[in-house]
Amino acid sequence: MSIRELEPSLAGSGLRIGVVQSRFNEDIGAGLRSGCLAELARLGVDATDITFSSVPGALELPLALQAMAQSGRFDALVALGAVIRGETYHFEIVSNESARGITDVQLNSGIPIANAVLTTENDDQALVRMVQKGGEAAQAAIEMANLLKALK
Repeated sequence: MSIRELEPSLAGSGLRIGVVQSRFNEDIGAGLRSGCLAELARLGVDATDITFSSVPGALELPLALQAMAQSGRFDALVALGAVIRGETYHFEIVSNESARGITDVQLNSGIPIANAVLTTENDDQALVRMVQKGGEAAQAAIEMANLLKALK
């Protein structure tokens, strides 16, 4: 018996990618954006095929991503942001609801969304991870866009 195996593909040429970044914790968001955009370029995504937008915070990400997904103009989306633990329960609410909203948009729209919303205990943890996580999100978005194309 011969099994058809779909190999992961990080070929970004011709893919249309939407990126939405939370402006809360702006320095960390800038690092995530830098890592993401650099990796998209390295993987062959043309700058003219990338649409970037920002929103006030992590809870606003799902709505902007939903609008992008519903537009039919994107092969994959990327969510960027940082939620850093404070002294109140608000951290859990924002972290959980943002992630849930992003997952809901992905599943309801059928458009892959790479979730690079860092949830860390402190600024130092986020600063160490931001550029790498942005790059990993770019890779995940491209791989999933290619997988879905191969499955059609």
